[in-house]
Amino acid sequence: MVFLQIAKELIRDTDKEVVSVVYWMDKFSELVIGFIPRLILALLLYILGTWLIRKALRILTKIFHRSHIDPSLRNFLIMLTRIILVILLLLTVISLLGINITSFAALLAGLGVALGSALNGALGNFAGGVTILVLKPFREGDLIEAQNHFGIVREIGIVYTSILTKENKTVRLPNGALSTGVVINYTANESLCINLKIPLDGKLDIDSARQLAVDVMLSHPDVLKDPIPEVKITDVGKEGISFVLCPKIKIGEYDPSNPRQVETDYYNVYYGVQEMVIKAFKSHQLS
Repeated sequence: MVFLQIAKELIRDTDKEVVSVVYWMDKFSELVIGFIPRLILALLLYILGTWLIRKALRILTKIFHRSHIDPSLRNFLIMLTRIILVILLLLTVISLLGINITSFAALLAGLGVALGSALNGALGNFAGGVTILVLKPFREGDLIEAQNHFGIVREIGIVYTSILTKENKTVRLPNGALSTGVVINYTANESLCINLKIPLDGKLDIDSARQLAVDVMLSHPDVLKDPIPEVKITDVGKEGISFVLCPKIKIGEYDPSNPRQVETDYYNVYYGVQEMVIKAFKSHQLS
């Protein structure tokens, strides 16, 4: 009798376990059957969304090319648009799979705050880069002076701006400081006056010296003939006076094949005119 009772209990427990297994298998089957259509739909949406994003970015790129937007700003806007569209697509796919996106969005927000705190300086440079690209205080090919550096702007990036000095050194300046600091753009206008200081004996004929300086400046091939170069007197004293010469050069369109043309013209006049005027003064015994 005892053995019979034990056998009945075992059979009863086995039946319960079988029923439990069958129950959970049914539940799993229901979940799988219900999830597979969502998964297929999510995959189709992801494929279609990826294709649409690529198509939209191509159209946006063509529009930017037609509008002549600065290349650096154009690349930044395209990159930003791609990131936003991909994030929206992923959130839509996750939501379609039945996953609660509220916690996912909160996680992204937390990561954004943490990254913002860690990259505080970089974000300042990033914001400065956007400001420079939008307001355009200078462009690629401009001759600028900023942060104690002088040279040709070679590249305006999102975080740094690269300039090439006359020593052929590349200097990377942080955009945060550039956007808030003083920047002297020597090529913002159609012409540039190059100030040169030449010493002169105050006892000599100033009018003759002035006319000679003007004639010498006009003889230089890179100096504009109109307007006539200016000559001003400064540093009047017992030891003599100084002439401040202002020969002007033309600022042409930026040529990527010859990015240093403006700088070359600048230094040709800066050093060349000084040498020519000093030699002319000596030959006419004016110095």
